[in-house]
Amino acid sequence: MKRLFGLLVVPLPWPIKRWALRKFWHYEIADDARIGLSYIFPGELVMKEKAFIGHFNVAIHLGRLECGAHSVIDRSNWITGHPPGGAHFRHRTLREPTLSVGDHAAITKKHIIDCTDRIDIGAFTTIAGYHSQLITHGINVMEGRQDCKPIRIGAYCLVGTRVTVLGGAALPDRSVLGAGSVLNKAHAAPYKVYAGQPAVEVKSLDQDAAYFHRAAGFVH
Repeated sequence: MKRLFGLLVVPLPWPIKRWALRKFWHYEIADDARIGLSYIFPGELVMKEKAFIGHFNVAIHLGRLECGAHSVIDRSNWITGHPPGGAHFRHRTLREPTLSVGDHAAITKKHIIDCTDRIDIGAFTTIAGYHSQLITHGINVMEGRQDCKPIRIGAYCLVGTRVTVLGGAALPDRSVLGAGSVLNKAHAAPYKVYAGQPAVEVKSLDQDAAYFHRAAGFVH
């Protein structure tokens, strides 16, 4: 019944939809935050000031979605996960099916984001281009069961188009992940370009680069 109610809420004018999401789902939505024509129904939703979710996004089956101030989830992104409980991942007792998008961070268009475990996208970071996948879960062949690990993308990062980021991976602050790369482990050194399949450090970056010192998320 609640899913049907959600479908009815989606096309409503934003002031009415915001009221309904606050009233019936108890979501925390700032007065100047906004959701377009999208099906956004995580267990918990927090949208800080001027956070924006555009049209044709879906966010379901995750425990929590956090959108920092001035953050953007642009258009046609599929954000899902595996809610607490259920048959899988019982051994992962500290699992958090959460997507946290930092202040001034941006997720562009047509990405797939699997939040079976927690995904953190740091402040001022851009998940750029199209058709990237952030996948926190998979099959553990040795143990013969589903498993999951969190993903961390640091602050002031630039993630190129069509990348794959796997559970347990981390991209350090102020780093670039090259287009088409596969990030499958945690890296630690900032001010680097990581690229390849799997991604490795390929280049150092100037610490004074303007992208790493922006005061606003949007890049002109």
